[in-house]
Amino acid sequence: MKNVKDMGFNTQLVHAGDFEDAFGSAVIPIYQTSTFAFRNAQQGADRFAGKEKGFIYSRIGNPTIGALEDKLAVMENGFGGIATSSGMGAVSTVYLAMLSQGDHMISSSAVYGPSRNIMENHFVRFGIESTYIDTSDLSLIEKSIKPNTKLLYIESPANPTMTITDIKAASDLAHKHGIMVCVDNTFSSPALQNPLNLGADIVLHSLTKYINGHADIVGGAVIAKTEETYKKLRAIMVGFGYNMDPHQAYMVIRGAKTLALRVERAQQSAMKVAEYLESHPKIAWVKYPGLKSHPQHELAKKQSKGFGSMISFEMKGGYEAGVKLMNNVHLIMLAVSLGGVESLIQHPASMTHAGVSSEGKKAAFITDGLVRLSVGIEEVEDILNDLGHALEMV
Repeated sequence: MKNVKDMGFNTQLVHAGDFEDAFGSAVIPIYQTSTFAFRNAQQGADRFAGKEKGFIYSRIGNPTIGALEDKLAVMENGFGGIATSSGMGAVSTVYLAMLSQGDHMISSSAVYGPSRNIMENHFVRFGIESTYIDTSDLSLIEKSIKPNTKLLYIESPANPTMTITDIKAASDLAHKHGIMVCVDNTFSSPALQNPLNLGADIVLHSLTKYINGHADIVGGAVIAKTEETYKKLRAIMVGFGYNMDPHQAYMVIRGAKTLALRVERAQQSAMKVAEYLESHPKIAWVKYPGLKSHPQHELAKKQSKGFGSMISFEMKGGYEAGVKLMNNVHLIMLAVSLGGVESLIQHPASMTHAGVSSEGKKAAFITDGLVRLSVGIEEVEDILNDLGHALEMV
């Protein structure tokens, strides 16, 4: 593995996790194998006992997956990375590792729908409590802390409202009460924000989004700040079989190499799109961290290296206007997901958050006319023209 920890971020993206194989491959090969042969019985015994490094079985570890995990750890300045088969595999790994029967979790109310759904519909069956609040309000975090609170789970920027939580202040508060902090960093990616540097204990990603960036794989990742936390998380991933496939890992390694370039291009366009939307008469408001009108604009400047390419906005015509807009875009894809080279648009009330109760949507500020836009790397003039045409039809 090349030692690039002290080099620039783009260099890390290209080279972190690399190792030399027997044939001198310029890229990490796909080790598409379920199991690994031992030279003799003693070597097998030593590997199972942890006395010798090496691979045993791909659910436990694999060279291709390991290269990606090393790259992720460098990208987020963590002790170790863990790649999972999906973003929800990563979420489940965190919940299972950090929470036990009788424990309590505090989470952002505007959080990825399935992250909340599995807690309220499944983990509750095992005696785990959860409270969903606006984590950008530190006083609400403090009021929500119970003697059995063990995890503060933050999404910042939040999905889909773009609410930003002060990660350092929230982490400091949680740690005073002995509470672990996990930040879903999917919306920003390591190119723009590093939660472990701000005090978080765990950072989580849907690799499907920015890090892979090409809408051709599903994957997740968890990166731990310390060895102790890493071991807890890894044991859950291995035991429950949340492991990534070697071909998935290869695709993410390839996609990650251009992460910073893609993010820079997309956020340049996103600023222009946000300014256009903010001036449009059919739009009530726009939430984009780069706009001065965003309530946490100054915080975004302080804790992030850029404003990203995710935009939320409210159609004045409510639910019907949101659906009408969805049906009249042509270049921009009507699809869930985000962070890819292509621009994507979706209507949370009827799509990603349709399963959240009316009370839950209201508490999370997910309104009927809310639209979420992921700006891609197409020519910004083409994106603006497509939005303009669609808005004319509303």
